[in-house]
Amino acid sequence: MWKLADESHDSEIIEMSLALYREDPSPHEPTAKNIQKTLKTLRAEPVRGRAVVLEIDGHIVGYSFLISFWSNELGGEVCHLDEGYVKPAHRSQGHGHELLRMLIEQKDKNPLWPGMPVVFELEVTPANARARVGYEKAGFKPMKNLKLRRPNKALDA
Repeated sequence: MWKLADESHDSEIIEMSLALYREDPSPHEPTAKNIQKTLKTLRAEPVRGRAVVLEIDGHIVGYSFLISFWSNELGGEVCHLDEGYVKPAHRSQGHGHELLRMLIEQKDKNPLWPGMPVVFELEVTPANARARVGYEKAGFKPMKNLKLRRPNKALDA
């Protein structure tokens, strides 16, 4: 079952986040210190988003960072699934789909996300075809605009 993460889950989330980046390398892989900072920030400032964990039989086997931002273009809040990871032994069992269902359907007050965002979005690397097929089945579509990024520091530093 997916639930809000608390401080007792930090070490497991850090371990899984580092595993995510080992499996799917990024030019800017986070350190354990960065991940801890993310967790502390989300707890201190929940308006920024939530960390959630997947618990099965008393063990934490997955996590996701749900990040909030406001879109003028869309006229409301966006829930961005910033990272998502399920340990290999628990993959392809519908856990990611269950998280999406919990977020999207929101029949009652949602324990994972307050209110109803205007859209949900996520990123997937082009090489992760299995995940992309699952996301598309859940109604996600590729975005028109290319995402660009510039670090907030001198380029030659």
